[in-house]
Amino acid sequence: MVKRGDVVLVNLDPTIGSEIKKTRPCLVVSPDELNEHLSTYIVAPLTTGSHSYPYRIACRFKGKEGHIVLDQVRTIDRERVIRTVGTIGEVVILKVLHTMQEMFAP
Repeated sequence: MVKRGDVVLVNLDPTIGSEIKKTRPCLVVSPDELNEHLSTYIVAPLTTGSHSYPYRIACRFKGKEGHIVLDQVRTIDRERVIRTVGTIGEVVILKVLHTMQEMFAP
């Protein structure tokens, strides 16, 4: 089962406009309870070509510096997942969840 904090390789195409395109790693941010029972995951793409913005969390994954792009969070069907490629450390996950709370809380 895919869990919160896992990084999965996801086929994000087709996309429209400024959405992040192609197959890329994404951080699973949906709670494990949802991941167990739904046929979808909530993910945030990872990118190495991004600039630092308030809702982009710096991280290091598989030896590369990059960002978790929280302004591009999306719900995907499980069929878009190609495979699990790793996990993100707990400190980064906590920062991601705190930032998402700031983004969506009134």
